[in-house]
Amino acid sequence: MRWALVKVSLAVTTMVVLAFAVPLGLVIREMARDRAFSNAERQAAAVAPALSITTDRDQLERVVASAGSDDGMAVHIPASGRSAAVDLGRRRAAADDIATVRRLGRASTTEVAGGSTLLQPVALSTGEIAVVEVYVPDAEVTNGLATAWAVLAGVGIALIVGSVAVADRLGVRMVRPAQRLVEGAHELGEGKLGARVPEEGPKELRLAAVAFNAMADQVVQLLANERELAADLSHRLRTPLTVLRLNAASLGDGPAADQTRAAVAQLEGEVDTIIRTAREAKPQTVAAGPGAGCDAAEVVRERMAFWSALAEDEGRKVRVAGVDRPVRIPVARADLAAALDALLGNVFRHTPEGTAFAVDVHNGEDAVIVLVSDAGAGIADPEAAMARGHGSGSAGSTGLGLDIVRRLAESTGGDVRIGSSVLGGTEVRLWIQLDGRAPVRRGHRGAVRRRRPGRLVSTFNRSRSLP
Repeated sequence: MRWALVKVSLAVTTMVVLAFAVPLGLVIREMARDRAFSNAERQAAAVAPALSITTDRDQLERVVASAGSDDGMAVHIPASGRSAAVDLGRRRAAADDIATVRRLGRASTTEVAGGSTLLQPVALSTGEIAVVEVYVPDAEVTNGLATAWAVLAGVGIALIVGSVAVADRLGVRMVRPAQRLVEGAHELGEGKLGARVPEEGPKELRLAAVAFNAMADQVVQLLANERELAADLSHRLRTPLTVLRLNAASLGDGPAADQTRAAVAQLEGEVDTIIRTAREAKPQTVAAGPGAGCDAAEVVRERMAFWSALAEDEGRKVRVAGVDRPVRIPVARADLAAALDALLGNVFRHTPEGTAFAVDVHNGEDAVIVLVSDAGAGIADPEAAMARGHGSGSAGSTGLGLDIVRRLAESTGGDVRIGSSVLGGTEVRLWIQLDGRAPVRRGHRGAVRRRRPGRLVSTFNRSRSLP
């Protein structure tokens, strides 16, 4: 489009310049010719008064010399009575042309070798007609013409270059928004849902940018709704299945109990497969911008209200800390709730009844840390557990819970680490980066390490105990 505009501007400007420059060049040439013959007429007019007074050769020679054109001027006086014909100067015009001017009594020009001559008739006192011949060389006719044409050509070229430059700038104003629109479409097609197009350029492209941005926002909203449905599926199915599995474990022995436990396990596996498939098929989502996200403290209070009822049924002691004030994080509410349900579900699934657990929220300057710890037997191999979180699904665990948590942390630039808690069991640390940068490692934070029971080495060097 840009080069098309430049070509159109070049063609139009060239035609306009030629339309004006060619006639103007011809006018300049005629003006130069008129100027040269006007000078010749003035020279001839300077001799006319002397001819009307006298025809004496000596006097006329002085007059011609005073006119300054003795080489380019000639005077032809016809014979009269006893006076012979007089010819002063070099004659260049043909005798027939001189005779014709004398007979008609009108000035005339004729071409001669090297230029042209002006033949000016002058009436004598005797009644005869003398002819003054003034030579006008070609160099005088074209004097200054080349300079004028060069200036005219320069102006025309400048106009063409200027119009091309203006067309190029206008083309850039039109092409750049179009290119940004194309790039935005490619980025959106590649799954970069944060791609937006600046609303600039001509009106049509601005409207196209507005429509594209509205479409991208709608796509993001639809995907958010899809994620919300997936998270809701996790909330609605996984948590009741955990409760059902725990209840089935207390049915005792017998064929019916075994069948119930097998059916619950099969159903739980199928749900895990469905949720894992939905998460793997999920496209790349847009990062949360300023003002987006949720209140982590509120989400923790809400999910702990649900799990506390089940903990009370199983005789588990529960402690929640750090949720007394708002803690904003750049994570969707449904995602954080799904991650908490996954971690707490693991506590209920892999620790015996009566095992205490705790949830701590630490709000730092550049990160928010959520600690989920229990008083169970702990994890013998944290690295293997995190490997299952990457999708291996070994050792009788699907690893889906840790995968949900890991993806949540990595979406903000954070990470997940497993260690030994001060309660004597497992501690899962969820690091949520607030500014999207890579997490900063300070001391033991971020390392997968085991801690001695009874000794608290928390992320912020703070000690808490269960009531």
